Amino acid sequence: MHRFEKIWLILSSALIIGFMLVTGYQAFALGMAPPSHQEILDPQKVDETAPFDNPGVKKIGENEYEVVMTLQIFSFTPAEIEVPAGSTVHFIMTSKDVVHGFQVAGTNLNTMVMPGYIQKATQKFDKPGEYLVLCNEYCGAGHQFMSTTITVK
Repeated sequence: MHRFEKIWLILSSALIIGFMLVTGYQAFALGMAPPSHQEILDPQKVDETAPFDNPGVKKIGENEYEVVMTLQIFSFTPAEIEVPAGSTVHFIMTSKDVVHGFQVAGTNLNTMVMPGYIQKATQKFDKPGEYLVLCNEYCGAGHQFMSTTITVK
């Protein structure tokens, strides 16, 4: 084997191993893995299934809130979310009908919400203001109207 072939083989193997290590670290140590889809529910019975039978904002600790949400054609339930500045918010979401997106402008929170699956995401809101929430997955003819706000006081 030629000397340059050995160099390219070693470098390419090292890069592949490096990428695998970085991806593994992000997935396990930083919790950046895709959803496991272990939590499922019947999309026809979302309104009858806990915790989605009572969507809303609940205080679960010191500056910690849980928001249970359902996404359905062109709307979010609850329609308005209000939390104090400095709060950590745990979103628990599902879709009643089709695939929706959940993107909070001004943050790195961006996830896909699929019918039949429970999606969880966490975001800390340090700065007061209104954060626009958009559906960024095309969900039908009125998709452009599917938005709400998170008010941080």
